[in-house]
This record gives sequence, structure tokens and C-alpha cells, in this order.
Amino acid sequence: MKHTSYGFDVLALVGQLRFKQHMTIAEITEELTERGVSTSERNSQRLYERYLTLLRSSVTEFVKDELQHVALQHGGIMISMDGVQPEKGNETLYVIREVFSGTILVAKSIKSSSAEELKSLIRPVIDLGFPIIGIVSDGQQSIRLAMESLLPEVPYQYCQYHYLKDVAKPIVDLDRKLKTGIKKSLRGIRAIERKLEREDSEEAEVARDYLAAVRSVLLEDGNPPLDLPGLRIYETSEAIQASLESCLSKKRAQSTSKHNRNIQ
Repeated sequence: MKHTSYGFDVLALVGQLRFKQHMTIAEITEELTERGVSTSERNSQRLYERYLTLLRSSVTEFVKDELQHVALQHGGIMISMDGVQPEKGNETLYVIREVFSGTILVAKSIKSSSAEELKSLIRPVIDLGFPIIGIVSDGQQSIRLAMESLLPEVPYQYCQYHYLKDVAKPIVDLDRKLKTGIKKSLRGIRAIERKLEREDSEEAEVARDYLAAVRSVLLEDGNPPLDLPGLRIYETSEAIQASLESCLSKKRAQSTSKHNRNIQ
């Protein structure tokens, strides 16, 4: 590869370690060194940037074809922008995608989240030349300022998921308390399991099945605000309780019937 002593195999490895194994630049440097490729963190960063350059050039034509199809179908493209910071103090990964097709247009980690810095990510999307008919984001002030500066006439919409998440926060908080309370009341099942360890009767086997069902409740989780974990756990617990009561009711009925036959 020109202007470097590293080959394309090393470049491809850097991309794999970064995007498939989610390693940091420091971890990539350590991994390369262990594989016999002596390098520094600065060189690893340069290799990563070269990989991104090649990656962008390889997908440009595919992206243009996809956006052309979307523009013909909808009269333009709609873009969304969001930032994710893996850990506090690390760089923030910003992603710009086309909403209708889900096509990723930009994905880059940057140290600053200022409006000016974000503009440098938005401009290449504008330069593609497709009419932008709408913008969606999570309401981050710097994103809104950057978009408003570059695309002042384009309609802006607050992301429905983030909007719903904010509106539902009081409900989610109550649901979290419900989830904690139910799980706390179910954590005493280990003592019952110990009592059944040496039992091999049919009743013990049924009891173990119910205990397994209760244990599955302890592992239940949801995806608030649309799928509330506390409510899901409550409904599942009620179903287990109803089944258990039905089972015990049948057991009592059988015992009564057998007792009556013995009297006769």
C-alpha cells in the first residue's frame, strides 16, 4: 500500500478488530504487537483512518444507487442523526442514516459534539446532491443547531422513540419499582428447591416445574417504554399463580373424591 509499510492484510485486520470485535485503538495496538506487527497507537489510529477511507470509497456507488431509488419513490431522502458515547470520557460515535431505506451515510467517532464539528459530518451528505425532505434527531441541541444552519428550510422532527421515552418516564419509573418488588418477593425459592432435591415423587416433579417457571420470571426483561418489564413480570407471575391454584384445586378435589369412595 502506498505511503506506508503496512499491507492491506493489516489494514483489513484493523477494521475487523475495530468493528467486529469493538476494540479500542489501544487494544488494537496491543493485538497487532502480539501478532508480530510492531506499531504504536498513533500508527494504529492512522491505519484505522485509512481503513475508513477505503471503506467509504467502496460503498459510495452502492449508497448513491440506493438513495437514487429512495429519492424517486419519496421525492427525496430523509436523514436522521444520533450520537452514542460508549463510556464517559471516550469519543462519541455519530451516525447519519437515511430513514426510508436505513442506509448508513456517515459513521464517525469525534471528540467534540459542538455544532461546528457536527457540520463537517452533515456536509458530505448534502454534497451527495439528493433533495433532503426531512430531518429526525433525538433533540440534542448541537445537532439541531448544525442542521438548522445547513438546512434551514428542511422540516425537523423529534425522534418518536425518544419523544415517547421522555413522555413515558414517570410510568417507566413506577414500572421499575414494580419489577424490583416482584423479583424481591420471588427470591426465596432457593429454600424450596433444597427441600425438593431428594424428593422423587410426582408432586415434587410438578413443583420443580413451577420453580423453573418462577426462575424464568426472574430473568424476564423488557424494552421500555413500549415493552414494560415490570408489567410483563406481573402478568407472567399472575399466570403462574393461576396455574398453581388450579393445580392445587384439582389435587384437593381428587383427595376429596378418593376419601368419599373409601367411606362408601
